[in-house]
Amino acid sequence: MISFKMPLHVLLLAAFVIAASAHAVVQGGHRQLLSARDHTYKEHDSVPLYANKVGPYHNPSETYQYYDLPFCRKAESYKLEDLGEVIEGDRLVTTLYDLSFRVNKESESLCTKTLAVEEVQKFRQAVKDDYYFQMFYDDLPVWGFIGKTDSATGGDGGVDSHGQDIRYLLFTHVHFVVSYNGDRIIAISVRTDPSQTVDITADAEVKVEFSFSVRWEETNTPFEKRMEKYSRYSFMPQHLEIHWFSIINSCVTVLLLTGFLATILMRVLKNDFIKYTRDDEAAEEQEETGWKYIHGDVFRFPPFPSVFCALVGVGSQLLVLVLFVFALALIGVFYPYNRGAPYQACIVLYALTAGIAGYVSSSFYRQMGGENWVRNVVLTALLYCGPFLLVFSFNNSVAIAYGSSQALPFGTIVIIIVIWTLVTFPLTVLGAIWGKKNAGEFEAPCRTSKYPREIPPLPWYRTAVPQMCMAGFLPFSAIYIELYYIFATLWGHKIYTIHSILFIVFLILIIVTAFITIALTYFQLAIEDHEWWWRSVLCGGSTAFFIYAYCFYYYFARSDMTGFMQTSFFFGYMACVCYGFFLMLGAVGFRAALLFVRHIYRAIKCE
Repeated sequence: MISFKMPLHVLLLAAFVIAASAHAVVQGGHRQLLSARDHTYKEHDSVPLYANKVGPYHNPSETYQYYDLPFCRKAESYKLEDLGEVIEGDRLVTTLYDLSFRVNKESESLCTKTLAVEEVQKFRQAVKDDYYFQMFYDDLPVWGFIGKTDSATGGDGGVDSHGQDIRYLLFTHVHFVVSYNGDRIIAISVRTDPSQTVDITADAEVKVEFSFSVRWEETNTPFEKRMEKYSRYSFMPQHLEIHWFSIINSCVTVLLLTGFLATILMRVLKNDFIKYTRDDEAAEEQEETGWKYIHGDVFRFPPFPSVFCALVGVGSQLLVLVLFVFALALIGVFYPYNRGAPYQACIVLYALTAGIAGYVSSSFYRQMGGENWVRNVVLTALLYCGPFLLVFSFNNSVAIAYGSSQALPFGTIVIIIVIWTLVTFPLTVLGAIWGKKNAGEFEAPCRTSKYPREIPPLPWYRTAVPQMCMAGFLPFSAIYIELYYIFATLWGHKIYTIHSILFIVFLILIIVTAFITIALTYFQLAIEDHEWWWRSVLCGGSTAFFIYAYCFYYYFARSDMTGFMQTSFFFGYMACVCYGFFLMLGAVGFRAALLFVRHIYRAIKCE
């Protein structure tokens, strides 16, 4: 039986050292989100307001740097950011806004400039595409819109659905409302004045005066709870009620179905055990049928063992990675609007858990009698990273062509490559060496015959594709309600904060996947089909295909995303996510099926 003996203390020590090193190398000077002591100010202290990005509201992946639009600007400086924030597309830059601590301002001019025709066209296209801007003040996010459209007569900006002429109006005044408690900033919001706009419908030079105002308000909210409002309004209360009801409903339905199938399966197995353990005289008079009949072939190793072992190894690694990410989420590491943190955690944890993939893959490959050890190690290291690199290269090229801030800088790409080269691959090799050295014999309760037995003709619904559809539907039914909230967070402007519920749903997904794979494996063996190894992986991972099918429904029916860049990002990166789910759930399905097959063949007498 495959065992896992990778020392946990070695992994934890490596995690601490590498995370600290990567943190220091990548950040240099990062966004401080520390204790209240680091956010104390005196009256009239200068508190910088950083502009982050702009972009179409309905295309969350299509973001641009703030000064890609011709706003008032000075010799700005960029704030150093960590790896996750750069991947998120954040590019924080200083602005002309002066929001000194507890200093009210009625109306202050930011600058007056004459917009050239090209600049007017840029702003007009931004208003037409419903651009928003994002800023950070004392690490608190704030949003606003660039402008608005208005219907009027006699305009030359186009015609809306009602035949009215469209005017494009640029907001020229923003009003900040900042709440404070003693010497600490608690909240900030921004409003645009609809009466202070400039018509940018025509292709002509326009003189614009940008201005702002600030009002400070005292509040009793403590500093420690200032981020709670972002969690509280991540989903509306009525959505939360639907959310809870749907989760409970899905859990009850899945548990009932699982219990029903478990009862049937246990009764059938009990009858099989009684039949197969009769006395020898009765058994000799009957020809063996069913799953006992193929005991000499059921433990015959599958074709393409190197690929199979690499898949199980990488799937096991991804399962451990997801559990670590959940652990970080449950202890409160991923607070609202530090959305780069999950990306950074995934990169670091993927590097640190690479030894698990190497260990599982190599030890299993050795038990199968594999000889080409180097090929197995390289395949394990590239099985997930390779396809992901292809998708990333294409999407990053698209982002560069669009001039988007989602395009990773060359230095960031180098850092990720260095992490993979100096951490991920070496740990994969070390894990593989450890697994090869500690791999024992494959424990099979029955001896494998020299020649494989011919599989009888199967009805169409017993073949791989129909079985995968059956296997993927039940686990998907347990999570499909939750998918909307996850997608609205990943590909929208919502924030998912109920990590405990998501963890429960994930556990149900794992349990249901394991059980449905066991059930289908039994039915497959019962009709004397002994090629269950790859089938268990395909059935276990088939939920990923349902999730990717849901992507099309969400994109076209539940979102307003448009454009080639947003489409390529959405379907490209969701393909990578679903591929990861396929590997992870495929490994879970195989592990469950292997335990089940070993158990039932140990319970009978095999000659």
